[in-house]
Amino acid sequence: MGKILDLLKTRRCLLSDGAWGTLLHRKGLKPGECPESWNLTHEGHVVDIARSYIDAGADLIKTNSFGGNCFKLGHYGLAGRVNALNQAAVRISRKAAGDSKMVMASVGPTGKLLMMGDVTEDELYDAFRDQILALYEAGADAILIETMSDLQEASIAIRAARENTPLEVLATMTYESAAGDDFFTMMGVGTAEMVSAFKSLGVDIIGVNCGKGIGETIELVRKIRSIDSEIPIIAHPNAGLPEYRDGETVFLETPGQMASRLEELVSAGARIVGGCCGTTPSHIEKFAAIIKKANLF
Repeated sequence: MGKILDLLKTRRCLLSDGAWGTLLHRKGLKPGECPESWNLTHEGHVVDIARSYIDAGADLIKTNSFGGNCFKLGHYGLAGRVNALNQAAVRISRKAAGDSKMVMASVGPTGKLLMMGDVTEDELYDAFRDQILALYEAGADAILIETMSDLQEASIAIRAARENTPLEVLATMTYESAAGDDFFTMMGVGTAEMVSAFKSLGVDIIGVNCGKGIGETIELVRKIRSIDSEIPIIAHPNAGLPEYRDGETVFLETPGQMASRLEELVSAGARIVGGCCGTTPSHIEKFAAIIKKANLF
């Protein structure tokens, strides 16, 4: 299978998957339980999630490894299982993807703050390197560094991927607020700052995920495209903003509502589209139908 950039030479738009945490909780993952531990304890459930997205039409599938760094796993007494849990995550997604779809290995933030002295740059680098090497050695096709708010942490993760693997690197940040004509992460990173930093580090595909529903994500993508006219953009919006109802968090943007704006998202500049929190295989199935109907493939 060719690299993602090779696929984008022949496709206007590639379809990614949706939320994993949403589906893990539906299958019984309890609050406070380690999602990545399910790669070994509930493999069948995790395979079902991956297959559900492939069956819905996804071209690219993530891995259940978002919190697979030693710091996050350490909260559950699993810091010593980085290799086992991350490699199992890749094997599971590959089982669903086969040879015809591509596996993007998910790498999320550590939860540590450099500016607060929680961790050193070297410690962060080592944590990302160890996780990314495990994902690479298990056969991932690309590394997706996602849901970052701190540009320094994101940059360290990108460098760890670039310096230790030959894989394509995708990187996304989560934008939470807007001021003037720009958007900002929780740590105050603007879109132009992200684009400049990620390009200088050799990121292949940049973008945004989480934080916003599809409407604001369209505006975010449009802003990024105004800054750079060429670099491929990946966009994974939430199914709207979360609301707490009857003891649970719900996301209100239906598959039909999100799919009705997919053409706008692609027209704004997104080359890879999928979903984040609250999105499901039903959302991805609707996306696939729009991509086919509107000849976006």
